[in-house]
Amino acid sequence: MRRNATNKLKVVAVRVDPEIEQRLRLLAETTGRKQSFFLQQLIEKGIGAIEEIWLPPAVLAQVREGVLPAAEPTQSPTADLFGD
Repeated sequence: MRRNATNKLKVVAVRVDPEIEQRLRLLAETTGRKQSFFLQQLIEKGIGAIEEIWLPPAVLAQVREGVLPAAEPTQSPTADLFGD
């Protein structure tokens, strides 16, 4: 899919254990791909399982139908950004 202004990828920041970062770096260096490629693969292949655990059934049903409900605001838009 060709990216444009309406479907461009978004940036998400995460903290990972040093061992995970080393493994990710090894994958990238060995294959010649970027670390972000592997993170994208992990997220795309794993988000469904996480949604099944954490989303309420009604919201999960909407997501499965292709309807993404608006996120409910929390304390602030970046409340969990490195707020371990």
